[in-house]
Amino acid sequence: MSRVLIVGANRGIGLELCRQLAARNDEVVATSRQSSKELEVIAGVDVREGIDVRDPQAIAELARGIGTRSIDWLVIVSGILESMTLEDFDREGVREHFEVNALGVVATVVELLSCVKRGGKIGLLTSRMGSIADNTSGGSYAYRMSKAALNAAGRSLSIDLADRGISVAILHPGWVRTDMTHQRGLIDAHEAARGLIARLDELTLETSGAFLHQNGEELPW
Repeated sequence: MSRVLIVGANRGIGLELCRQLAARNDEVVATSRQSSKELEVIAGVDVREGIDVRDPQAIAELARGIGTRSIDWLVIVSGILESMTLEDFDREGVREHFEVNALGVVATVVELLSCVKRGGKIGLLTSRMGSIADNTSGGSYAYRMSKAALNAAGRSLSIDLADRGISVAILHPGWVRTDMTHQRGLIDAHEAARGLIARLDELTLETSGAFLHQNGEELPW
């Protein structure tokens, strides 16, 4: 049994991760800005709301409440997605995406590192839309830019945390039918979560830092 902290757990993929991990008797701590009825009815899940990756004080308080070296897995799901083309390019929109999808995620990892056990694992939910080599359709400027930044940071984390025995997975969940995608997609959250858990289960220091699809495919940078 592992103790897992999931940041961004009130709906979609984060919610489904909580369900599946709790069902196999992992101890789950689930955070969100606002909780949900669906999250609160999962037996055995410790729900903590009021946690926003953009709020350093909230993350610091979370770290103090979790305690040092007490987490086996830290999984950060938090993110936003808004369409942005050349015609509606917006500086503030780009900043918001960076604040949530990149800066907020990495700052949260840094603040919570004291909570992760030696030999622990960190999972960062990103997107293949952050791949430069895989971009064949353009557009989505804010989302692509912020996820590319997260991918770069995740790779650096895998290098810098290796001497602490902590491995890092940079994970694309697939095109998932959630509220974020307006229920468009190829797979349901249940399938995505199952694959993400499998990738984290098999993660080692030797495979740390890879950019992976939930189905196990290694993605191009």
